[in-house]
Amino acid sequence: METIVNTTSGMIRGLELAGVVSFKGIPYAAPPFGKNRMYPPLPHSSWEGVRDCIDYGPTAPKGPYESPFDKILPEPAIAGEECLNLNVWTPGTEAKDLPVLVWIHGGSFLNGSGAVSTYDGTNFARDGVVCVTINYRLGADGFLFLDDGISNLGILDQLAALRWVQENIAFFGGDPHKVTIAGESAGAMSVGTLLSLDAAKGLFRGAIMQSGAAHHYLSAVTAKKVAGYLAEALAIEPVRDQFRAVEVDRLVKSTSDLASQPQAKPDLAKWGEITLNLMIFEPTVDATVIKAPPIESIRAGAGDDVAVLIGTNRQEFNFFSVPTGVYEAINSAVVAFGAMAFGLDADKLAVYQKLLADEPQGEVFSQMAGDWFFRIPAIRLAEARQDAKANTYLYEFQWQSQMFDGRLGACHALELPFVFDTLGVLSEGISLAFVKGPQELAEEMHSSWVAFIKNLDPGWDTYSTDDRTVRIFGGGSRIEKDPRGETREIWKGLR
Repeated sequence: METIVNTTSGMIRGLELAGVVSFKGIPYAAPPFGKNRMYPPLPHSSWEGVRDCIDYGPTAPKGPYESPFDKILPEPAIAGEECLNLNVWTPGTEAKDLPVLVWIHGGSFLNGSGAVSTYDGTNFARDGVVCVTINYRLGADGFLFLDDGISNLGILDQLAALRWVQENIAFFGGDPHKVTIAGESAGAMSVGTLLSLDAAKGLFRGAIMQSGAAHHYLSAVTAKKVAGYLAEALAIEPVRDQFRAVEVDRLVKSTSDLASQPQAKPDLAKWGEITLNLMIFEPTVDATVIKAPPIESIRAGAGDDVAVLIGTNRQEFNFFSVPTGVYEAINSAVVAFGAMAFGLDADKLAVYQKLLADEPQGEVFSQMAGDWFFRIPAIRLAEARQDAKANTYLYEFQWQSQMFDGRLGACHALELPFVFDTLGVLSEGISLAFVKGPQELAEEMHSSWVAFIKNLDPGWDTYSTDDRTVRIFGGGSRIEKDPRGETREIWKGLR
């Protein structure tokens, strides 16, 4: 059955199915092409009549995932210029004052979209939450830094989407005062960035970060180098007008080629902090949109009135090392080199080797890298909020995937279908979600997220430096105090 809603830009038509109404491909800003390309988002013009919002709208320009990740990650690509769009699932447009979830997708700031079937918001709506998934500009169009006063366009897109929610979500039964933003990986890094910004104040009351925090940013110096390398590859000058003149597909291809270089040819002098974090585009500390590193702003009190739920997966880095075959190739010499790169001396590395004495060296490296990249930043964000007005909760996901003969474990992104309660949803192609995980764990995790979105309390004690309470999902769900405290301790002063 069709449902029509009036928004600030015009009337839209959605579809009701099994008690949930969905509206897909709603534009929240003008198409970022033509005269608008590589400039901050502008309001979308109004339209006459009723606009069909039955199918997902265009996705932001992007390349495919590199092999072998193209075989395990769903990546719908939908052509069209109106890529700054969002999707809404609601229990009903006649409802009032419902809590709202706004989901920001991951993908290393190069990939992803709100149209991934794992992010289907039907079951959040079923449980009384208005769910919104958004697109934002990716790659050079979204995160190129030229030191010309215009930057972090992908973050500005996210802010524009959140302002659209403030102005329109009541038409869908949502309460603009009860918004929680959430994301995974680059989406969680975006949430950590938004939490730190004055410009985002008042746009949300809750923030959920899954496998990403507020340590993930580029300095202006490094980001400007990336722009120079990309300009060199394109045989242009590193100025905005010349980048804007490059055909979209050509820019995407050159960006993808450049993105593979830091891992293929590590060079600290060339890549700076990218040598370790391996992402050529991230939010940039530009002194205008992002005035300071997000974690520093949060330590100074930014977002202290926002409740936070943050966590990581037990074997995050296996996602990157197992499918590529790197996991098996890692030996003790590689582990020692990695430890040195992360700033760990021999005594600190010995802590990992002792705790993982029965595991292959690939697992030792994976745990060490996963801690540097994901787990320790999550803990640091929680520690930074010890005096915050609002609460902070920590979780860890430990359910073990049986993909790749069980070596994948509780890897990066594996928790997503559990959070959305979409284990039974068929993704495009083969995906991490195709392994039939326990539905009871999906219900457990999903209901905790719903509780946080509704009440800003997921159902366990807050995190403090006194007892370090962490909720474990999977592997015998339970509460633990300071899990793997030995490895947490060794990163003091390093991360």
